[in-house]
Amino acid sequence: MMKNYNITDNKAKNLSKDRFLYKSTLFYPIITFISLLFVWELICVKMSVPSYILPKPSDIGLEFRDDYRLLFMHSMVTLEETIIGFLISIVFALFVGILMDFIPIIKKCFYPIMYITQMIPTITIAPLLVIWFGFGIKSKVLCVVLTCFFPVLINFMAGIESIDRDYLNLFKVMKSSKINTFIHLKFPMSMDKFFTGLTISSTYAFVAATVAEWLGGSIGLGVYMVRAKSSYALDKVFACTILVVIFSLIFVGIITLLKNLYFKNRR
Repeated sequence: MMKNYNITDNKAKNLSKDRFLYKSTLFYPIITFISLLFVWELICVKMSVPSYILPKPSDIGLEFRDDYRLLFMHSMVTLEETIIGFLISIVFALFVGILMDFIPIIKKCFYPIMYITQMIPTITIAPLLVIWFGFGIKSKVLCVVLTCFFPVLINFMAGIESIDRDYLNLFKVMKSSKINTFIHLKFPMSMDKFFTGLTISSTYAFVAATVAEWLGGSIGLGVYMVRAKSSYALDKVFACTILVVIFSLIFVGIITLLKNLYFKNRR
């Protein structure tokens, strides 16, 4: 009984220690961020910087209060485009990845080309999509799909390729079919890198939708930013930028949570 008590006590101490470390890790960046905002505000006030050059953090905060309805409306449109495009890119990446694993000739033909496509900036693709698919939601969703598809696919394939040959040989000795090998070995062991690809893509997804809206559209955060920039309302531009960052962080947080839940249930 004493031994079990000691084990429980040690676990409680370790948990308490982990919580303390987590809180202390968050403390420093939060204090740094608040300090930077304070310095920013002070510089703008002391140097009388015009708001059309650099708005004060307090002005940006007031923008959220005064125009929250407009910001919410535009945010929901961009969020819808991002979620649809992101989910399509995940499904498409998994489909292509599985196809490449089962049919190696497809991988040999197209896999190297996919690395080259990563070098094409989103801002050069978006105008073409707007011309081909119009100013509606299609061009924005496709821009998100093209931006998010390749990081997910490349990381998924990297996860499959990194599997130890001994495991593959074991499944061969056991006369496992390709489907069973993929389901019980390749897919589970590629999940770590797959989630890495999702995390990378989630940071790009909202930005891709916003960039597509810059170049053509009637509603969305990108459209709102362009209009605000044209009228030199930089507080509105900064407010939109903050929303893009917040949504991107939420996306990353959700992916991290799903990753932790997945690997926790696999134990």
